[in-house]
Amino acid sequence: MAMEDAKNEVDTAFTRKGLRGYAFENAFGGATSFLRRSYTKDLTGVDLAVTGVPFDQAVTHRTGTRFGPRAIREASTLQPYDPPQGWGTDPLDEISVIDYGDLAFDYAKTADFPDRLTDHIRTILAAGAGTVTLGGDHFITWPILKAYAEKFGPMSVIHFDAHSDLWQDDDLTRIDHGTMMYKAVKTGVVDPTRSVQIGIRTFCEDYLGMNVLEARTCHEIGVAAIVEKVKAIVGDNPVYLTFDIDALDPAYAPGTGTPVWGGLHSWQAAAILRDLAGINIVGGDVVEVSPPYDTTGATAIAGAHVAYELICLYHWAKTRR
Repeated sequence: MAMEDAKNEVDTAFTRKGLRGYAFENAFGGATSFLRRSYTKDLTGVDLAVTGVPFDQAVTHRTGTRFGPRAIREASTLQPYDPPQGWGTDPLDEISVIDYGDLAFDYAKTADFPDRLTDHIRTILAAGAGTVTLGGDHFITWPILKAYAEKFGPMSVIHFDAHSDLWQDDDLTRIDHGTMMYKAVKTGVVDPTRSVQIGIRTFCEDYLGMNVLEARTCHEIGVAAIVEKVKAIVGDNPVYLTFDIDALDPAYAPGTGTPVWGGLHSWQAAAILRDLAGINIVGGDVVEVSPPYDTTGATAIAGAHVAYELICLYHWAKTRR
């Protein structure tokens, strides 16, 4: 059946009948929505909306993550044929997932961007759907979390990163990817005592009560212990999972703005995400994929896999809990 479909399917981002099911068009052709999901702004009956935020005007070093959503979508064309390995479920058959397209914003009015993004996510949440966002730099998580906290209250956050993003900055008008978690904690959007940062390997003056599993700790205690600690921390709270691709070692994800050695291996990240099944996840993002710094495409491939795992975690929370 799949081979027969491959001969006839094309541009399923536009031609798909219904919102569920896998796609079999050639990976090298067609419109590159994420996982070949329908491109639509209609949120009727949608469980989960994938959306892109091509913004990189908050970076402290290398730009380029504005091209991340496009690259992640292209990389995802290798994945929509089969159920995800190791999950034992069929998320694309069992929940309705769409590609909601990208956020539109005026690049020359950076100060307007945060509220525009919050409203973008607020619209999706108001329709009863969750979001998986493709970044963009890590500043975008702060406006997204504001929308989530409006609906769910102070969030538990599982934060994969090389950096804590807790640089002290009480000026809420500053747009800086290194301060997004500081702002989220200080304004009560995130509950630090029920949140955890994974893969940290840069200096932080004050973690503001956040639970931290540094990269070295992750290497030493192993996946099972990490997952046990994370689940104990977040409990049954609504969880937002944000994955900065620089949580991975530069050997696995060189295409990012601020790479740091000693990071997670791709197999570790995959195993941790898989074993987090059962958390009460309500949304997530993958950020800081910067294609200009990776001619191989490996970083975008990693980003696409992370985004698919977020879909799997969301599906598990919606259908198996």
